[in-house]
Amino acid sequence: MGRRSRGRRLQQQQRPEDAEDGAEGGGKRGEAGWEGGYPEIVKENKLFEHYYQELKIVPEGEWGQFMDALREPLPATLRITGYKSHAKEILHCLKNKYFKELEDLEVDGQKVEVPQPLSWYPEELAWHTNLSRKILRKSPQLEKFHQFLVSETESGNISRQEAVSMIPPLLLNVRPHHKILDMCAAPGSKTTQLIEMLHADMNVPFPEGFVIANDVDNKRCYLLVHQAKRLSSPCIMVVNHDASSIPRLQIDVDGRKEILFYDRILCDVPCSGDGTMRKNIDVWKKWTTLNSLQLHGLQLRIATRGAEQLAEGGRMVYSTCSLNPIEDEAVIASLLEKSEGALELADVSDELPGLKWMPGITQWKVMTKDGQWFTDWDTVPHSRHTQIRPTMFPPKDPEKLQAMHLERCLRILPHHQNTGGFFVAVLVKKSSMPWNKRQPKLQGKSAETRESTQLSPAGPAEGKPADLSKLESPSFTGTGDTEIAHAAEDLENNGNKKDGVCGPPPSKKMKLFGFKEDPFVFIPEDDPLFPPIEKFYALAPSFPRMNLLTRTTEGKKRQLYMVSKELRNVLLNNSEKMKVINTGIKVWCRNNSGEEFDCAFRLAQEGIYTLYPFINSRIITVSMEDVKILLTQENPFFRKLSSETYSQAKDLAKGSIVLKYEPDSANPDALQCPIVLCGWRGKASIRTFVPKNERLHYLRMMGLEVSGEKKKEGVILTHESAASTGQPENEVPEGQRAGEPNSPDAEEANSPDVTAGCDPAGVHPPR
Repeated sequence: MGRRSRGRRLQQQQRPEDAEDGAEGGGKRGEAGWEGGYPEIVKENKLFEHYYQELKIVPEGEWGQFMDALREPLPATLRITGYKSHAKEILHCLKNKYFKELEDLEVDGQKVEVPQPLSWYPEELAWHTNLSRKILRKSPQLEKFHQFLVSETESGNISRQEAVSMIPPLLLNVRPHHKILDMCAAPGSKTTQLIEMLHADMNVPFPEGFVIANDVDNKRCYLLVHQAKRLSSPCIMVVNHDASSIPRLQIDVDGRKEILFYDRILCDVPCSGDGTMRKNIDVWKKWTTLNSLQLHGLQLRIATRGAEQLAEGGRMVYSTCSLNPIEDEAVIASLLEKSEGALELADVSDELPGLKWMPGITQWKVMTKDGQWFTDWDTVPHSRHTQIRPTMFPPKDPEKLQAMHLERCLRILPHHQNTGGFFVAVLVKKSSMPWNKRQPKLQGKSAETRESTQLSPAGPAEGKPADLSKLESPSFTGTGDTEIAHAAEDLENNGNKKDGVCGPPPSKKMKLFGFKEDPFVFIPEDDPLFPPIEKFYALAPSFPRMNLLTRTTEGKKRQLYMVSKELRNVLLNNSEKMKVINTGIKVWCRNNSGEEFDCAFRLAQEGIYTLYPFINSRIITVSMEDVKILLTQENPFFRKLSSETYSQAKDLAKGSIVLKYEPDSANPDALQCPIVLCGWRGKASIRTFVPKNERLHYLRMMGLEVSGEKKKEGVILTHESAASTGQPENEVPEGQRAGEPNSPDAEEANSPDVTAGCDPAGVHPPR
């Protein structure tokens, strides 16, 4: 088996975080042991204890606490997504409603601790609790809280993520204009954090930056797509490559083809996962040093590939959920040594106040799976050279070792703040890698420039990278030149490619694994499909129509998607070398009977927050009471809505509309975040097209608790509506407004052919 095949297999297998973040034990194991009467896994491993006691990674006198913490279940943690405009409303709802209901509550004789915020996570947006997933699922007293967590997770407002997993994105220090690569991204909890940071300003529909999220496992890529889709961002692309050989991409800059270098890279590599013992209890019986010895080479190759693609002045975070220095400090030391000063460890000791961590170690030994120790490479017998490599040992030269500042690495120990074990190192690139001939420097942008560009809804103009010809170049030629030459060849070969069509790579150039993806086809400027849409919604001249795409080259275009112009640039220039699984958000869907209306496409809720700034027509401003009615009733007549809403709707032609709620600052009890919903104006009624979990989310934020899936004659029962007996939907009182149909059946004939009140969303990429 070749090195690359072996590396791909290791990346797919060694992913201990596969169990959902925060799960105890993973799989179907309960806290009491195996279901079905199998014996409980004994949380003992003498070799593990001997190894880490010898390496002294735990402070003296704390070993007992360290081992006790590892044997305890991991507390559940959740994170409120920070870029949604209503993050504060969710936090307010959690603190003042759900957490209050947990006070003085006992489950199975155990007092429930009220969740507490993580002291080091900004703005109280991350919380932990002693409630296990099993108790949350099984206890009737906690059913409402559990439903809340599940529903809000599905709608992308809460992420159930392990505490230590939140650290690497925070240390990347992302800004909205950064180009980001997440090298080993699945299952995607860290990727969603990165997307949130790009959208720090919700008034900017298209941030200048983007996230390219990669994973080697094709199936896990779809899990990644599902996670990213919850955040509805036009700035995320999911790709499927071996991280250790991820292709170097090109972009078009003022008519020139230039290599894409990333401002931020997250390198969360596959690892042995002994820091996850609290949730993956299999590690107790399976742990051996052989796992680390086998993974070290792959981890170093991935980190090296990341460093090659990092822009000068850029920041790369290397992280593992392993405590083993062979996977941690040894990889960093080897990378620093081969970089010859191009990389250096950043001092981030003051960037997350409140986080407790141990500094990286500078001396360690290597142990084989049978317990044999080696202190340096010279003592390793030749028969062991395939298993143990020189890069696994600390540098011999004391001055070189001191200059590396390995103490700047962070090792998080489980007993310090009741978390999993983790390792993080933050690297900054000072100059190009010695084997690369040239590369552009990080884009420098003043805060004033960024602020001025973000005011325009059309999206900021692309900054100009430094001119390659003006940079210093070493006199020797390295692998970078070879890659650039190959890229130039690819460009020439692409001359015959159909304009605007970005298909999967030909099988000759790259073997395809998993599903074959549909192509990404950008809408041509002269496509007759667009003018009716532009006219119907009165789109602003600044609307970036060139960023619209579909996933089909033949037949009717059923869905229209949108990407940022930066990702469009990446797609158009790299389709031959990159396997793209998914990108873009759905902004319009074709109505089955669209020809009856002035526009054949209705708005999609998934992309409404991106699209809304450009729409100047068919907008109805609604009150909070209107929103409640629209979200709890499938097809309410105009008479049920406020007179202000009716006066706006009565003169509109039938078809898709935007429903906008603006908060009233004079009324602090009302919902204090704006809401934008997609709807349909029928003959005499309005309905919303909003996914179920998003609908439930808005209702909760307005103080309505939805009771399950019960529906009564088109009405979704809430605690408020269930208590009152309203008039049946099919009864029309005298004096109804002119133009209303005599029965709801007449109204149904004027609505688009989709599931009532719901905007369907799939896990797999759009077709």
